[in-house]
Amino acid sequence: MTERGLTVGEDGKTRCAWHGNLDDYRRYHDAEWGQPVTSDIRLFEKICLEGFQSGLSWLTILRKREGFRAAFAGFDFDRVAAFGEEDIARCVADTGIVRHRGKIVSTINNARRAQAMRDEFGTLARYFWSFEPGPDERPARVDWATISANPTTPTSVRLSKDLKKRGWTFVGPTTVYAFMQAMGLVNDHVEGCCCRADVELKRNALIRP
Repeated sequence: MTERGLTVGEDGKTRCAWHGNLDDYRRYHDAEWGQPVTSDIRLFEKICLEGFQSGLSWLTILRKREGFRAAFAGFDFDRVAAFGEEDIARCVADTGIVRHRGKIVSTINNARRAQAMRDEFGTLARYFWSFEPGPDERPARVDWATISANPTTPTSVRLSKDLKKRGWTFVGPTTVYAFMQAMGLVNDHVEGCCCRADVELKRNALIRP
């Protein structure tokens, strides 16, 4: 990774360097990371998978994502909320996912918390996007030095605290900020990345929930 956090791919495009030019990781960077998301299912999936990532790399989780989707009913939180001990045992035995009992139980708990959130706000998207930071909370220039020095932000700390108060688990401020970056609540593609302008256009066009 260069000091600027950029790399040039075989296609000649300059991108954020964190994907290491691995095919699947680069596709995720190009097609998903930072794209604004308002789907409740996708938001729930991502915040749960960020919890599973804790102590691991996102690449590990990404490569098991289809296994997670199969294990957790496509992250339909109404279905996951109904999981019981048999489902926990099934997931603990599932080699297609990270078999961490605490994180599996957390996902079921968070599904129930998601139901309560939907009842209160109408959608999970409306809740999460209410924490989108304003311009005054964002750096004047998004460069690698800024991102690498700030794994959390005041906004992610506030969101983390509020989620915990609502009973969510595995939602620390670092986990929450990674979620915000991935779901497009912020655009942290660094200056010079070929994806930055496209993500910004989509964010500007987005009708907030």
